Amino acid sequence: MKSLVITIGEPAGIGPDIIVKLFSTHPQLFSNEKIVVIGNKKLLQERATTAIDALSVIDFPLHATVIPGKCDIRNSAFVMKVLTCAAEKAMKNEIAGIVTAPIHKAILNDAGFSIAGHTDFFSTVTRNKTVMMLMTPQLKVALFSDHLPLREVPLSLTPEKLSACIRIILHDLKNRFQIAQPRVLVCGLNPHAGEHGYLGTEERDIMIPVIRAFQQENFLVSGPVGADIAFTESMRKNVDVILTMYHDQGLPVIKYAGFHEAINVTLGLPFIRTSVDHGTALDIAGTDKADVTSLYHAIITAKKMYATSTT
Repeated sequence: MKSLVITIGEPAGIGPDIIVKLFSTHPQLFSNEKIVVIGNKKLLQERATTAIDALSVIDFPLHATVIPGKCDIRNSAFVMKVLTCAAEKAMKNEIAGIVTAPIHKAILNDAGFSIAGHTDFFSTVTRNKTVMMLMTPQLKVALFSDHLPLREVPLSLTPEKLSACIRIILHDLKNRFQIAQPRVLVCGLNPHAGEHGYLGTEERDIMIPVIRAFQQENFLVSGPVGADIAFTESMRKNVDVILTMYHDQGLPVIKYAGFHEAINVTLGLPFIRTSVDHGTALDIAGTDKADVTSLYHAIITAKKMYATSTT
């Protein structure tokens, strides 16, 4: 197996903490040099409670001294160089995949880097349409739109974009997750999925025709259903993934279902990318309080996807 790379994320956040903590508690994950960290080894050692000499690191220089919990705009270029290095290696097929620790989007944008998040970055550099999917061992939730202001979501919903989103989900669940016939349940945009047009017309005019078109191709796509019932046990047990229309329609459920176990997977890329499903947690950076469970699951999932992927 080729090496899996982990990007360090925002240096003032908990990214360095969880990497060295996981290296200490689960050394078998890093054995045989199958995991390489892209970041700064001196910073990683500063956050570690034990020696990390055996940790493989592709080293990039920091532009300012890192104080845990305090982002420094001068280190934004470091963060972007780390991400660019990972993307270039993935696109050259030199690595098994990328696992990302959290970045601080606001500080990057303050520094002049226009970035809405990792998913947006990798979509841009590969020129691929992508879909954000969050998952726990029991639940998969995909997002039609992710880091988009709520008022812009209805304007972004077109038959073409919805169809492309669903097709990416179907393709990657089959080829990356080995689900022969993926079952996709689509949430409505409006309360009660529009209530037959009385609470919104997007379901009637856009979503239902798209879903019916997939059904005519014999794909197992259903909906739209109200988000208030989409996550009930009777619905969940009959589907592989629930497609929500916007960020806060899907993420609260997945984080409630398993905050520490939840991970982020980018669908639609020519390579594997997983991530922790939490932020930089500046308030606990450098305190050794950060939980490593999400990073553990992100690594395990990426390794499994690489071993079984057919695309």
